[in-house]
Amino acid sequence: MAMEPDGKIGWFSPDPRAIIPLDDGFHIPHGLRRALKKNRFTVTADRDFERVMRACADRNKDGTWISEEIVESYCELHRHGFAHSVETRLDGKLVGGSYGVHIGGAFFGESMFHRETDASKVALVALVERLRERGFALLDTQWQTPHLARFGTREIPRRDYLRRLKKAVALDCAF
Repeated sequence: MAMEPDGKIGWFSPDPRAIIPLDDGFHIPHGLRRALKKNRFTVTADRDFERVMRACADRNKDGTWISEEIVESYCELHRHGFAHSVETRLDGKLVGGSYGVHIGGAFFGESMFHRETDASKVALVALVERLRERGFALLDTQWQTPHLARFGTREIPRRDYLRRLKKAVALDCAF
């Protein structure tokens, strides 16, 4: 998380922890199903990582936890193959996306943004599909939000999360 006044980067481990089930618990809301059928967006992965991060930081004009130091750190993780983005484009223009970090078979979603209706939701659906196809076992969203709840996000106690995390990071999955 963001730099604290003493210069340290904060580490947060909420209890309970929110996850999106990658098995049968993921839900695509009805209205989004219609939008997906229209196929308005082009979806890519890892083509515009830094721009996705900066768009996520810019979405909140009152301030963001995504500092310049965080952007630089995640871009370095991306260069080493640990941080990834999913982008949505409309007529070639970046209009939505998400990014996060993967270790083994665990993906830790960090943030999302949209500049067009449904753009970040389409990115989330594409992310879940990608993780499922590649055998990932955990999609960590950290916190439950009303937005993510519509997709079937659920909260689990820390002990259950840590058990799932241990199994997931032991997997050999490629993003």
